[in-house]
Amino acid sequence: MNKIFLGLVFSILVISIGNYAYAQTVEFNSVHFTDPVVIIETSLGDITIEFFPTDAPKHVENFLKLASSGFYDETLFHRIIPGFMIQGGDPNTISGDQNTWGMGGPVDKDGNRERVDAEFNPIKHNRGIVSMARSADPNSGGSQFFIVHQDSNFLDEQYTVFGRIVTHESFDTLDKIANVPTGDRDIPINHEAVRILSAQIANRADVPEILELPEPERTLSTTPMAGSQQFESPEHNISLTVPDGWLLQTPDKTMPDSPDIVAVGPKVGVMNPVISLTVQETKQRSFDDLIREKDSALKEAIDSGNLKIIGKQKKTINGFEAYELNAQGYFSSNGENVNVKFKEVMFYDSEKFYTLSYANGLDDYNSQLPQFEDTISTFAILSDDIIPVDNLDTEEPDENGGCLIATATFGSELAPQVQQLRELRDNTLLSTASGTAFMTGFNQIYYSFSPSIADYERENPIFKEFVKIAITPMLSTLSIMEYAESESQVLGYGIGVILMNLGMYFAAPAIVVFAIRNQFRK
Repeated sequence: MNKIFLGLVFSILVISIGNYAYAQTVEFNSVHFTDPVVIIETSLGDITIEFFPTDAPKHVENFLKLASSGFYDETLFHRIIPGFMIQGGDPNTISGDQNTWGMGGPVDKDGNRERVDAEFNPIKHNRGIVSMARSADPNSGGSQFFIVHQDSNFLDEQYTVFGRIVTHESFDTLDKIANVPTGDRDIPINHEAVRILSAQIANRADVPEILELPEPERTLSTTPMAGSQQFESPEHNISLTVPDGWLLQTPDKTMPDSPDIVAVGPKVGVMNPVISLTVQETKQRSFDDLIREKDSALKEAIDSGNLKIIGKQKKTINGFEAYELNAQGYFSSNGENVNVKFKEVMFYDSEKFYTLSYANGLDDYNSQLPQFEDTISTFAILSDDIIPVDNLDTEEPDENGGCLIATATFGSELAPQVQQLRELRDNTLLSTASGTAFMTGFNQIYYSFSPSIADYERENPIFKEFVKIAITPMLSTLSIMEYAESESQVLGYGIGVILMNLGMYFAAPAIVVFAIRNQFRK
């Protein structure tokens, strides 16, 4: 259960540990390697990886074993999010059904999945870091790994860092792969452009042009320092940090765009610096729709000369689509015109969007800007973190009410199917007018009874198992909708799926009951 932590002080520390011991002697297939590196040859260039055996010995051993056996050969970087990471290492991407990409891994001779226990360590997920993908179970690492494209420190100490890339060509190749066009589920459209041709182990000394990088940057979240206070909101399912010593408030929401969380700092210049968070419903509007609304709302102030836009851009922050806006303007305070500079970042999720803002007097703006950058870097949606895991339905359902399907399948083998259902909703249905209209009506009906059933599932485990069994056929039939590519196909396939489910859940049982009844009459 989420709690509000006020006054909890922590900071990110960079520690120096002397000359880091990378050297390790490893033996595979009767071949000795001293201080091994792995060279991944891809369609767009080579990626050379060095390892951190002291921090993650089991993961390093696992990766070297898989690379030496040819396990990664012909696999793809199947999930690409520019500004965040590229993910690969799934054997299903060699010849398996695309719907199974992200679910594969190594198995033993008996067909059981081989897993590596978590070795979380304080190495920060900065650009070029290689880390292990996993499911909700921390000890579920296998073969899938990801390489960080841009600093993603919200992952720190939640995923096992075991290496980093170490040549100029590696960083160039990382950028090339990250910029490959993608489609649904962040899958590259041109598979051949991101194929791993081979993965070879080599001695570090035999590889030319390896960069002499400094020791990896680290964080010690357990070491308290003055700097930030952490805040978690069970109401909005978010967490973030605000500067230590600032007054943290959760004011009553009087308007849809009024802030839900406000942190006010001590006054130094003409005004108190302010950081605020506003949470709003998307109401099925796309990210671009919200950006257009934002720009339209500011137009009057811009035209009047009271506001000047310094810069704005779409980007990826903490794995979310984000829109960053920097502006400066004159605002009235106590009868005086104050020259205010502010920065705003809007994070987009399918159901809600979150706007983080910072405002301060022009002369004092830069003094607190690093504090706001820390707030941005620590912002997380607790119920739906965007993380490099492919069976993403890992969040625990709400304690009261909620979705009966998510409650029934939480932590079960059906979690991947539920995630596909969510992606189907977001990427297929909500991209068409008929699909959007259907989902609007469906949600009104579904959530009129779903919370009550979800509550009863939590109280009665046997009933929960019954619901899980009952919804399995429905989840299977809904996968047909993934093949819909146009408005007419969404409508046609949707009607077909509805009729199919009506047949399974109503017509077939009615026929059976009717037959039994006739049998008894005879």
